[in-house]
Amino acid sequence: MLDKITDAARDAVTTLGYPGIFAAMVAENLFPPIPSEVVLPLAGFEVDSGDLNFVLVVVAATLGSLAGALILYAIGLYGGRPAVLRWGRVLRVSASDLDRAEDWFDRWGDWVVLFARVVPLARSLVSIPAGMMRMGLVRFIALTTLGSLVWNTVLVFAGRQLGANWDDVTNVIERYSLVIRVAAVLAIVAGVYWVWRRWRGVPTHQAR
Repeated sequence: MLDKITDAARDAVTTLGYPGIFAAMVAENLFPPIPSEVVLPLAGFEVDSGDLNFVLVVVAATLGSLAGALILYAIGLYGGRPAVLRWGRVLRVSASDLDRAEDWFDRWGDWVVLFARVVPLARSLVSIPAGMMRMGLVRFIALTTLGSLVWNTVLVFAGRQLGANWDDVTNVIERYSLVIRVAAVLAIVAGVYWVWRRWRGVPTHQAR
């Protein structure tokens, strides 16, 4: 079943282009078995082949990630725990998963929404308690967009660099999972710091 779903997501990328990438990333958030690690590198290959534009691919993927996350956020916000558990088999969320995600929020607060975007399954799961706990919508959108943007860029870039060997990206990520995810988190932190300095009106380089 997982192979069929993944193949359908890949077909959407190759046949529909940007709308297919958007749809695949919405589905990746709603149905976690679809891993972005096997969808976006293919989009990167399409970029390498000249069929798609790198920036537009990343934008489509990030908008899809955000749309999927917002649907889960709305389910948590308006349906609460009962609705989540009622649809748990479809969303692939169990009571223990929900307890674990809520514990993440208790430990790290809203920032878990940002850093969970580089972790499979967690990036989908974390959106539900964000809605249940009524996390501010603007903050949720900002953190989700930033985290998704960094991770999607990494995957599309890797697929473009490997070209015809784009399907090796999954193996590379599995082999160097910790290093890659730490690097992605550091990139996210750097992005947050840069935005914070700009917002505070502090120059990024102090004049000597």
